[in-house]
Amino acid sequence: MSTHDQHGSGRTARRPWRARLLAAAGACALLLASGAVAPPVSADEGEGGGDSTLTVAVAQSVDSLSPFLAVRLLSTSIHKLTYEYLTNYDAKDNHVIPGLATEWKASPDKLTWTYKIRSDSKWSDGQQATAEDAAWTFNKMMTDPGAATANGSFVGNFEKVTAPSPTELVIRLKKPQATMTALDVPIVPKHVWEKVGDLSKFNNDKDFPVVGNGPFVLTDYKPDSYVRLKANKDFWRGAPKFDNLIFRYYKDQDAAVAALRKGEVSFVAGSPSLTPAQADSLKGEENIRVNDAPGRRFYALATNPGARAKDGTKFGDGDPSLLDQRVRNALFMAVDRKAIVDRVFQGHAVEGAGYIPPRFSQYFYEPAAGQELAYDPAGAAKLLDEAGYRTNGDGKRVGKDGKPLNYRVLCHATDPNDKAVGKYLQEWWGDLGISITLDCLDNVTDPWLAGKYDLAFDGWSVNPDPDFVLSIHTCAALPATPKDTGATDNFICDKKYDELYARQLGEYDTGKRADVVKQMQSRLYDTGYMNVMAYPNAVEAYRTDQIESITTMPSAAGNIYGQDGYWSWWSAVPADSGDSSGGSSSTGTVIGIVAGVVVLVGLGVLFAVRRRATADERE
Repeated sequence: MSTHDQHGSGRTARRPWRARLLAAAGACALLLASGAVAPPVSADEGEGGGDSTLTVAVAQSVDSLSPFLAVRLLSTSIHKLTYEYLTNYDAKDNHVIPGLATEWKASPDKLTWTYKIRSDSKWSDGQQATAEDAAWTFNKMMTDPGAATANGSFVGNFEKVTAPSPTELVIRLKKPQATMTALDVPIVPKHVWEKVGDLSKFNNDKDFPVVGNGPFVLTDYKPDSYVRLKANKDFWRGAPKFDNLIFRYYKDQDAAVAALRKGEVSFVAGSPSLTPAQADSLKGEENIRVNDAPGRRFYALATNPGARAKDGTKFGDGDPSLLDQRVRNALFMAVDRKAIVDRVFQGHAVEGAGYIPPRFSQYFYEPAAGQELAYDPAGAAKLLDEAGYRTNGDGKRVGKDGKPLNYRVLCHATDPNDKAVGKYLQEWWGDLGISITLDCLDNVTDPWLAGKYDLAFDGWSVNPDPDFVLSIHTCAALPATPKDTGATDNFICDKKYDELYARQLGEYDTGKRADVVKQMQSRLYDTGYMNVMAYPNAVEAYRTDQIESITTMPSAAGNIYGQDGYWSWWSAVPADSGDSSGGSSSTGTVIGIVAGVVVLVGLGVLFAVRRRATADERE
């Protein structure tokens, strides 16, 4: 599934900007001078003293350990490690490869799909994983709304799912569906989960070890502290090289970097990337390698279009001015994307527009000439005037109620990028006569789901197949009632967008489908609901005296943390282990960006992503 970088799933800081960066760099230099290199981390928070342990510092907490509920990047990454999916993506170039299913075929009318389930996958309690487990998982999602929270869009078009034998799964569709080799749904063991009562309230975080069939077994969890996994020695693809894998939570990202420098953790990714100052402080340091490559996520600003439920009930308290497309477009025309890339990300990103990052070139969208909502403060002011939001004697834009416009912008307290961009918004929108209040919280989920915000920093990690990240803006993703969660990102319900979504879902011709996907992104862009400001690089670091080799995705120049699969942690080889194979034929070489251009091979297409020259600072 796509993973949310917003409802906790990750999205870095700014203002007296240059001064703050210099201070951070100075602090890092002091740490470098004083910190002795520690030996490789051994298992902590419990057992396994002499075993090899890979400890990953994360800046995000778990939302749920239930694969039916989780949407955050950390949580879904854990599920990719603990449960098999029907199919997987190759680490080298993202093409579809076998997972729990070894092969699949469609009927001539594309309405019946038959999957052969492997016979060499066992659950960690010793029972065989079968087609019945997959059938139960999908049927539960089809019949129980509580089981469809995270991934319900994948089964909305399913008519019937059966398991004629332990190695045969049959899915009958209502209409053709192009995502049948990209069903990013964790398959759970029926004999365990059928005993669960209310799946909408079950977080799978009490009984350990958790029964799974992935490369790792979930053995322990402490909220806002750590998640512990151990290697599954019986994993059908081969056991991981590290005996233990720990995700350790750091609210303070600088503290996580310091922990890496001292050898207390093996890897750090930030939230989800390191800031330029943090990355620069680590480059060239002994036993630390920095990976800087185009990422799979976008960084955006979302408007509240008026929170509502499927039953028509409106709720929340979004500013009514944002219901006017002219106001939304004006706000985005007053955002300088180039400045955000140069000053906040310091060139470790490219300017945004559509939902799909350039890394997935087939679906990447760029506005046509004349359509682009380019940085134009004067044009933005004119649009606001036309919409009836004029300035008063104090230079403040006044709403229809006669009160000055003051937008509440929801941001993540742990993400310095949000605060950094927020400072720019205060400046840029302030020039328009609009004030903003940055509402930076540890928990953005509650006000987001309640619709109690005007705008919010948003972002998702995108899968090779874009269906899921597109589905979160359909009317079907809205909550059934205000009391329900739903799968919506920010309550968009647009009939034209829904029509396009249905077209792409049923289109098997890859070229034609890609064209429709671009039209969908254009619709979101034109209506001003989502301002995708940048596509950040994956900037992360690890200790070479603890990790000898590790797979990036794509292997030519890709990310380590938050992959579309389990390749990085499954392939990682402990230093001094005597094994440099990485457990994979596609062990990636971590590379930097040379001469401002990174060449990627993805989905069979060779393309270049230009890296902007660094400027002041940013996320």
